[in-house]
Amino acid sequence: MKNPKNISELVKSLAAILLALLIGACFILISGESPLIAYGALIEGALGSPQALANTVSKSIPLAFTGLAVALGSRCGMLNIGAEGQLHAGAMASVLFALWFSFLPAPLLLAVSITAGIGAGMLVGCVPGIFKAKFNTSEVIVAIMLNYICTLFTSWLVNGPYKVEGSTAQTELIPESIWFGRLLPRTQLTYALLLLILTAVLMYIFLWKTSAGFKLRAVGANPNASRTAGIKVNMYLITSMLLSGGIAALAGVTEVFGKYHRFIEGFSPSFGFTGIAVAILGRNHPAGVMLTAFLFGIMDMGSLRMSRETMVSTNMVTVVQSLVILFVAAPELIKWQKQSRAKQH
Repeated sequence: MKNPKNISELVKSLAAILLALLIGACFILISGESPLIAYGALIEGALGSPQALANTVSKSIPLAFTGLAVALGSRCGMLNIGAEGQLHAGAMASVLFALWFSFLPAPLLLAVSITAGIGAGMLVGCVPGIFKAKFNTSEVIVAIMLNYICTLFTSWLVNGPYKVEGSTAQTELIPESIWFGRLLPRTQLTYALLLLILTAVLMYIFLWKTSAGFKLRAVGANPNASRTAGIKVNMYLITSMLLSGGIAALAGVTEVFGKYHRFIEGFSPSFGFTGIAVAILGRNHPAGVMLTAFLFGIMDMGSLRMSRETMVSTNMVTVVQSLVILFVAAPELIKWQKQSRAKQH
């Protein structure tokens, strides 16, 4: 991220964050509290101790996965708005395989379960890509419909054939031998962090260090010129959504294997949709996405202490996050839509 364009985008992102924080400070003042005390409590709650920092990182992991998923699709000119459905499909598939094949040795069972989760996300993710490539159908519309299909289907499974009797909508626990271990005791930070870092590094290498990644980015920049140059545009459209779906699925897989150890209905507070804002604010770059997800994790984790030490509601964090999305995501989405229309004509 060294060229002037990337620096300009970074400045825009930072400006959006600062502006959102300033407007949030105005709201805090109106409520009769001190912004400095409120924001100080927020930072202390998120970063004030090793345990707090670990939990903050833990909260950012699913957002980073969905952000990376959206970013990869965007690099090919595809807006993956279906990450929510893909992570639900991945979480359910990984849990079911863990329960079905619980007789396998732990290392093999873990590998099979994670692979099944990634495969389910890829299967769901490739559908919008196929429709876009073959029929020029908007991937946004197809992905939105798949979100409903995936979330409602997993809801039926967890309320029906795989529901634990006498409990809320949840499956049985997966074998304890394949639970993700904790990196720090008495925190929610697990080995999911290592899987996230590996995914981000591999994504960077693929996009910027391989010919396939270059062609994928070329398709996103100008599909017509890429087609003229002999690049199989349709194949890369499908491939980008296939890979994007697999990465999004890891958000669900790591949540159930690291925190809940079973599939629980409603475990995702819209990770997939927030991932769109994370990707855009991170400028569709793995490093930017990781930093943005960490920022959102700080807000989520610190909001509880802020509300305890002041009269500021935790909803203020949602307001600030929404303002960031408004200042950054909305203009970029409009720009993306105009570019898509131009490419079609």
